[in-house]
Amino acid sequence: MSRLGFLLACALATSLGAQNLTDRFKEVRGPWEIQLERGDAPTVRRGVEALLGREGLTVNPSDYNDMHALVALRSLAARACVAEGSWEDAVVHLQKAQAVAEENLHTAEPLLAKTRMEHELKLREFQDAMAKQAPRLKELEEAPGLSQDQMKVRQQLKIFMDEQKAAIAHSERALKDIEGILTRLRQTKDSTAKAAADWQAFLAKEKAEMAEAGGTTRFVAEKLEQVKADDARPQSERLTYARRLQKLDPANKDVVRLVNGLLGKDEAPEPAKPAKKRKSAPKKKG
Repeated sequence: MSRLGFLLACALATSLGAQNLTDRFKEVRGPWEIQLERGDAPTVRRGVEALLGREGLTVNPSDYNDMHALVALRSLAARACVAEGSWEDAVVHLQKAQAVAEENLHTAEPLLAKTRMEHELKLREFQDAMAKQAPRLKELEEAPGLSQDQMKVRQQLKIFMDEQKAAIAHSERALKDIEGILTRLRQTKDSTAKAAADWQAFLAKEKAEMAEAGGTTRFVAEKLEQVKADDARPQSERLTYARRLQKLDPANKDVVRLVNGLLGKDEAPEPAKPAKKRKSAPKKKG
């Protein structure tokens, strides 16, 4: 393999031994998205965190595809944590996603820049070679009554020009792909950083509101009434916030009833109280 081919293989393709996380994520992402839509956030969280524990720690930092999948997994884990009410855990996942995204861009930029330089150099070489041979080909195509040797040269030049055009098209596609990859990695870095910062600010605001309300119990009771009244919001949003309130105050039975209602669960009946035993009448002495 040529040096250019090796660099391109490193930069624009993933080695067979390092595709595990990317391929696995593609398989499970769809079912997990459906489960999240159905409100089964705890199951999704367990599945994502199990996959992260098995394969997330062995990702090769130079494989930008698997690193990108790792960011997506962390972000999905954060969404599941938000949906189940564990917002502090969501921030942890988002911060880890942000760190991976930053590392991925930092590692990919120099490698892809080197590959881009190689393609730009080859592109100029291909274009110069075509420019040099174009006049000769034009002369042969316009000349009447070519000899056998001249026709052979003309055919060779046509083949050469077609090869150069194909090589140029290949390098142009590669340059476009490289720019697309870098754009995607930059956007991922920015979006994960924003999400982590936004959720940290949201938790700080929630903490301040709790202090203002006079404690967690009163805060939950007040917010519960808002969630009950705000039935115009999508059910998924109401369920997310209800579960947050349940995390904050697990003893609040009204919150539990609201969560079960939003999930479409029938409320469990109160356990029957055991019947009081009647005292038996004392036996008469004979």
